[in-house]
Amino acid sequence: MNGGGSDGTDGARQLRLLPWYGLHGGPAYVIADPERPGPVSRYADVVEATHLEMAAVLLGHARELADEATPVELRHLVAELTQALTDTLRIASGVRR
Repeated sequence: MNGGGSDGTDGARQLRLLPWYGLHGGPAYVIADPERPGPVSRYADVVEATHLEMAAVLLGHARELADEATPVELRHLVAELTQALTDTLRIASGVRR
């Protein structure tokens, strides 16, 4: 990028890690301007908010279920919590960029 700093920014624009993966399973990015988000950034905001809301609901469910769950229910819960944590960490790592 022309005129970009050593941190990879170009003025107000910066790379934003998206909350989904690219075509070949790698990270997906968009060049974003936080002051004027485009349609991809706005959609990413919605996806991230949905992931975080689902993680909060799942955490509440886990707290209720933990003491009385069967082994099968616990395995399912662990799988769902693992995915929620993966999504949350991906969102957090994108915020730090």
